[in-house]
Amino acid sequence: MTAHAPLAIEATALARSFGSTRAVDGVDLAVPAGAIYGVLGPNGAGKTTTIRMLATLIEPDSGSARVLGHDIVTESDAVRGLVSLTGQLASVDEELTGRENLVLLGRLLGLGRSAARTRADELLEAFGIAEASGRLVKNFSGGMRRRLDIAASIVVTPELMFLDEPTTGLDPRSRNQVWEIARALAAEGTTILLCTQYLEEADQLADGIAVIDRGRVIAEGTPGQLKASVGTGALHVRLLDAGCRVDAARLLEGVVGPVVLEPDPAALSASCSDADRAATGVAELSRAGFGIAEFSLAQPSLDEVFLALTGHLTEESDRTPEEQAS
Repeated sequence: MTAHAPLAIEATALARSFGSTRAVDGVDLAVPAGAIYGVLGPNGAGKTTTIRMLATLIEPDSGSARVLGHDIVTESDAVRGLVSLTGQLASVDEELTGRENLVLLGRLLGLGRSAARTRADELLEAFGIAEASGRLVKNFSGGMRRRLDIAASIVVTPELMFLDEPTTGLDPRSRNQVWEIARALAAEGTTILLCTQYLEEADQLADGIAVIDRGRVIAEGTPGQLKASVGTGALHVRLLDAGCRVDAARLLEGVVGPVVLEPDPAALSASCSDADRAATGVAELSRAGFGIAEFSLAQPSLDEVFLALTGHLTEESDRTPEEQAS
C-alpha cells in the first residue's frame, strides 16, 4: 500500500441518521485498491451503516463517496456490478445443498449451465467443503456456512469485497480459515473492506485501519502506526499461581505503574515503555516469591490502543437501532 495507490473507495463526510440517532456522523475513508482495509469499532459504532451506504443498499443523508470510480448515489447500478457484500449472517438458501446454492448464483450472474457447475465445483474444493456439497445448508456447521457464504460472494470474482464481521460466532479454527480466504482474495487483486470488532482480526489482516467510534473516524493508520501512537509498550506477566494475582498486581503497580488484570485469571499487564523498569518489576515479583510462568515486553495491543483512543473497551458501546436490525 503506497500513498500514490489508486483509491478503490473515497468517502467524504458520509452521514446517516435513523430517527434521532446519528449512526454515522461524517466518516471520511480512503481505501487503496488491492488492500485489505479494516474498519474497527464496537457494535453501534457505525460500521455496518457505513458499509451499507458504500454498497448502495441505503443512501447517505449527506456527504459523498466513490467506489471504484463510481458515485454511490448517481451510479449505484455500476457500483453493484463491481462489488460483493458478505454480511454478518449467512445469506445462502438453507433448503438447498451447498453445490445447488453456488450453481444457482452462477446462473443468476450469467454463467451457462456447464460454466456454473464448473465454477461451483472449483469453489467447493478451494473452500474445503466439497465433501459436504451434497448436504442441505441447514445441516452445515457455522464455519462451513460462513465459507459457503464467502464462496457465494465470489462466484464472479468482485473487484471490491465488503466483509462485515465475517467471523462473528466462529470457533478459532473456522476463523483462521476465513482469514486465509481473505488473504488469498487480496493476493489475487481484490480490494477488501473489513469491518470488525475483533482487534486481533484487524491486526492479523489489515494493511490499514480506520478506528470508528460513535459514528466518527477517530484514528487512522497501519496497525504499527496506531500502536506507536499510544507512545508506550506493555509488560505482560503470567503467574504460575492465579490465586496470587491481586497481591502480585499490587507489588508490580508500585514499580511500573497502573496494572490491568487480563481475562486470563493468571495474567496481568502494565503500560511500560522503559525496559529497565519492566525488568525491575519482574525481578521484584520473583524476589517476593511470585512464581512467573512467562513475561514479555511488547508493543501495545490494538485492545490497548482502542482503550487509549476512546476511553472504553470495544464491548462497551450501545448498538444503534439500525445495527440491531442488521
